[in-house]
Amino acid sequence: MLTNLHVKNLALIDEAEVAFGPGLNILTGETGAGKSILIGSINLALGKKMTREVVREGASSCLVELVFQIENPQILSSLKAMDVETEDGQLIITRKIQDGRSISRMNGETCTVSQIKKIASLLLDIHGQHEHQSLLYQDRQLEILDAYGRDTIGPLLEETAEKFTDYKKLQKELEAYQMNEEERAREISFLEFEIQEIDEAALDPAEEEELERRYRKMSNSRKIAEALNQAYQLTGYEAGAGEMTGRALKELSGVASFDEELEGLVSALTDIDGLLNDFNRDVSAYLSDFTFSEEEFYETEKRLDQLNHLKSKYGKTIADVIDYQERQKRRLEQLQNFEARRELLSDRYEEAVKRLELASHNLSAKRKEYSRELSKQIIIGLQELNFLDVSFEISFSRTDHYNKNGFDEIEFMISTNPGEPVKPLAKVVSGGELSRIMLAIKTLLADKDNTETLIFDEIDTGISGRTAQKVSEKMARIGKGHQVLCITHLAQIAAMADVHFEIAKQVEHMETLTRIRRLSESESVQELARILGGAEITKTVYDSAREMKELAQVQKTSRLKRTE
Repeated sequence: MLTNLHVKNLALIDEAEVAFGPGLNILTGETGAGKSILIGSINLALGKKMTREVVREGASSCLVELVFQIENPQILSSLKAMDVETEDGQLIITRKIQDGRSISRMNGETCTVSQIKKIASLLLDIHGQHEHQSLLYQDRQLEILDAYGRDTIGPLLEETAEKFTDYKKLQKELEAYQMNEEERAREISFLEFEIQEIDEAALDPAEEEELERRYRKMSNSRKIAEALNQAYQLTGYEAGAGEMTGRALKELSGVASFDEELEGLVSALTDIDGLLNDFNRDVSAYLSDFTFSEEEFYETEKRLDQLNHLKSKYGKTIADVIDYQERQKRRLEQLQNFEARRELLSDRYEEAVKRLELASHNLSAKRKEYSRELSKQIIIGLQELNFLDVSFEISFSRTDHYNKNGFDEIEFMISTNPGEPVKPLAKVVSGGELSRIMLAIKTLLADKDNTETLIFDEIDTGISGRTAQKVSEKMARIGKGHQVLCITHLAQIAAMADVHFEIAKQVEHMETLTRIRRLSESESVQELARILGGAEITKTVYDSAREMKELAQVQKTSRLKRTE
């Protein structure tokens, strides 16, 4: 479960530390106090996109830290499979935002936002203020059904997606063979021309470098010759360095016998004289061999032009040109064996269609099996939420095409009044009813996937009275098996709190800040009175709030317990 939340410099929060408890955690406060900012901070830590306004005015950065204590062995096993190690079941997720960039960490190690999102799906489920509207979309309805039967439907879904990938690949290949004889003849002619043009060039990947070396040498031959002649003269034995060195060696050798230390100098100068002599000889030899004909230069230049022309048409390098030719040869072979190849592909395509059809059929059959179970469970859940006489069905139809999810198209059908036929969800329910339906579904899915923490952001939209009481009982019942964080405006729901927090907006030093604090039992009653009484809290209102709190506790320990 989520044990701690630490927020610093986020929107109106300068710094907040919240220690959540097990069971039902209720968050209440005046409109605009910043309740949704708190849920937003959790979303932000778990990878939600950020806006520039997220960092508090005047601060250079903001930080959100979540501490989870995980006890569910299945979740721990799933995390381990994702190479996420916990320390005695504890996992700390942080996200720091500075200069428009963010850094996420898990237990101190830097990680990507996509990794955080994947892990977050195991740890908690957040129901936003308007998420129930997604129930109106049929693709979302299909996701809910698949999630409900994930243990059995999941593998079938993966198999169907795999078969669909094979089917699409073959379909694309077969489409390439949809051409008439004239188009085929024209493409064959073009391919033969390209292949022949490259063949005639007799390409060798190693040749280009040698050609460029020779061309560079030939095109700069005059500069090379002039530089070598100059070097030969300057180091030679006719008024050059060679002559000067020889004379110096003669002078030094004449006096070497007078001092033994001079022998080292004579030896060094002898080496220099020998090196100059070897250098002169090598330069002379290079100049003697440094000849080529105009025809050789022309042929080298012409060959380079040919290679550059091919590269401009078929690839950046000679190796690319050769690869291109191989591809064109394969395409030519396909076209030359067009009918046989098309027939083979057609047969493979038909087999792929059959395999996809079978996988989609098996998937659909299992979905229909689970749809009946899901419908029954949703009806039970809705009855608990004050839908007194409700019918719920999941209708199936087949799409006119395949996709990675098979061929099913489903629609949630409901009737909330006796004697009325079921109709599509979008045509029947109000916003408050839709919110309750989503609550029932979220409860079912949470029990299926072992999610430890559920977060509801104003699930009470559009409800009041007896319905609100039913929702509060449902929330309390969920809180017996899960940790629940719930933002609410309704006293009936708030009264059920196992842990109650107040979120308030305060002005300190000319600055508006959001504060959050855990309420004691008496303070919780005071907050309920505020919700019930509005601007003026009379003794009667306070007594009603205290009675509501006491009745809620009785319900949690007696009637709710008997319905487990």
